[in-house]
Order: sequence, then structure tokens, then C-alpha cells
Amino acid sequence: MGEWIGMGRRARRCYGFDEIALVPGNQTINPAEVDTSFELGKRKFRVPILAAAMDGVVDTKFAVTMSKLNGLAVINLDGVQTRYDNPESVLAKIASASPQEATELIQEIYTKPIKEKLIATRVSQIKRKGGIAAVSCIPSHAERFAKIAVAAGADYFVVQSTVTSTKHIAKEYKSLDLYAFCHKMKIPVVVGNCVTYGTTLDLMSTGVAGLLIGIGPGAACTTRGVLGIGVPQVTATVDAAAARDFYFKRTGKYVTIITDGGMNRGGDICKAFASGADAVMIGSSFARAKEAPGGGYHWGMATSNVNLPRGTRIYVGTTGSLKEILLGPARVDDGSQNLMGALKTSMGSLGAANIKEMHDVEIIIAPSIQTEGKIFQVGQRVGMGK
Repeated sequence: MGEWIGMGRRARRCYGFDEIALVPGNQTINPAEVDTSFELGKRKFRVPILAAAMDGVVDTKFAVTMSKLNGLAVINLDGVQTRYDNPESVLAKIASASPQEATELIQEIYTKPIKEKLIATRVSQIKRKGGIAAVSCIPSHAERFAKIAVAAGADYFVVQSTVTSTKHIAKEYKSLDLYAFCHKMKIPVVVGNCVTYGTTLDLMSTGVAGLLIGIGPGAACTTRGVLGIGVPQVTATVDAAAARDFYFKRTGKYVTIITDGGMNRGGDICKAFASGADAVMIGSSFARAKEAPGGGYHWGMATSNVNLPRGTRIYVGTTGSLKEILLGPARVDDGSQNLMGALKTSMGSLGAANIKEMHDVEIIIAPSIQTEGKIFQVGQRVGMGK
């Protein structure tokens, strides 16, 4: 596979959402009658869209609201929610900082130590209001934080880092044994992030319930620019889905593939499912919700790194309620609201009765699909041409 890029080196062509389109088949379905549900662990969700574990997106109130809409929001145990008793004032300070001050301020804010008692507090706050508690942390904190979170009633535990593998080599510290960790956990474990067939297959053997797919595509992430690594999301998802299907045939265990990042419109989400995703995780679209704690601002999870930030703070604005963004009615024309309506309408137009049938729809390479015939939208900065 691939083509020559120079003497002795070949490179594979990979694809992102803007380079493909989905092709309708020989049947259509009433969008109201398609099944958008997916399973994670033994729980079924009607909304296959997760809110990312980012401080500008998810707090306890947001998590409860997302649960009541039959979706899932993940709260960051390495962030301000567990470092500060009253995170609202800290979040407001981040939102009010100038662009020049933002990164340094975030680095300073995140140097305050994590208060482990707040882990149980945040989980309990979600559970008391009837929400589903999904929590996330980096691998080095997983063993310690998991005990506290599970005891407090957490429903899902996410172990997340920029790049995850089963073979982490380190002499300076002891790395997390994912196999041992997953098998002793009493709740489903989701791990990320990865982008290749081989790594996906390796991680599935650890006993995870789900995998996050994507390195660097997020709106506030700068990993691709800082480190030069990443794979466009369509190719990454297709490869991960192929590993999932092979693993299922070999073991009978189906591991949920969650495409994480790079989607800010309904069409992107639909393309992720056509590429093989069982669910998607997004941040910037939800950061625009009235309920989002960032006040219209969104920052990458690695922005706070004191040595090498791999994220930035961006302004996304506040465009509507979480319900409007997720379920409509849409009040903007750029495809960033009523994401579930877009998914159902796309599935109906493609003749896909459920998410698994979306995996089989025809995909074409179409780099002009976003601009073909859209000269007035681009010129007037309306619709998709903004």
C-alpha cells in the first residue's frame, strides 16, 4: 500500500472527513424509525454521542443533563473539578483571560494538586441527581483514582492519554498494566487513544469495553502541529473497525469503537459511523452549549502541560442549549445543532436501519464535496461556507 515519497520510502494515503462522501443505496427509511442505539458494557444508549472529558465541556451538572437526554458525558478527574472545591470561579477566570495570557494561566491553574476527596464528591453529585457517572484520568493516576471512583458509584472508567499502547517502556516509573487493571475493575473500562489496526487489536486483548480512536483531530488540540503525529479520522476509524471485527470473529467479544475528535457538524458524525464507529466522542460542539462550564471557551486536555503544551484555548461561543445541540430544533444553519436529527436523516437517506448497517454504506473519495456549488455560501459566509 502507498506510494513513493522519496528514495526508499513509501507512504500510505489516508483520509479525513472533508475528503469523503456517503452514497445512498437502493432503499430509504423513515428517519423516525431508525435505531441509533449502541452498547457500552451492558448498558444501551439511544444517543451514540459522548461528551469529551474536557473541563470546558463537562462538569457534574452537564453530565446529569446529558444522561437525561440518554447520552453519556465523561468528567475529567485530572482537571479543575478535582483540584478546586469551587471550580466555577476558576473556569470563569480561564474564560476571561486574554489569548496571550490563556496558556500560561491554565498551566498555573493546573499545578494545584488534585484533592482525592473531590473525586468521590463529583461522582456522588452526578449519581444523586440520577446521572450516569463516567470518569477519566491519565494512566499514571488510574490505579489510585479508580478505587475511589468505583467506591463512590462510578459507572464507567476511562483511561486516556495522547497515545496509548499495551507496550509502554519506561525505567523512570512503573507503567500501568492495562490487562491487570481491566480484569480487576468492577465497571467497564474505556481506553484511548489509538489510531492503528495493530494497536487496536492489542488493546482489545486487555479486556476493555471500548476504545477511543483519534490522535490530534480535536478543535483545541495541537498535538499534530507540536509532535507531527496523527492519522486522519476516516482512515483511523476504518482500521480500528477492521480490528474490532477481526477480534469479534476470533473471540466472540465485541469491543465498542468510539471515534474521538475532529467532528463539529452532523455530516462529520455520519461519516464516522459509515467508517465503522459504534459511537463518537466530541468536545467543541458541546462546549457551545449553555450548560457547558467553559462559558463559550474550549481548551485541549494537554494545554496545561507545564513542559510542552499540546492544546490551546479557543473561543467557540454559546449557540444554544445542550438539548438543541443534541436533539434540536436547530437554530443555526451550519450543521452544528440537532446532531441526532442529522444522524437519523442521514441513516434514513442511506437506507441504514441501525448503526451496524451504517458500517456498510458506500463511501467515495470526494475532496470537492464540501465546496461544489457552494460559491455563494462561501462568499456570504453562511451555512457550511462560514
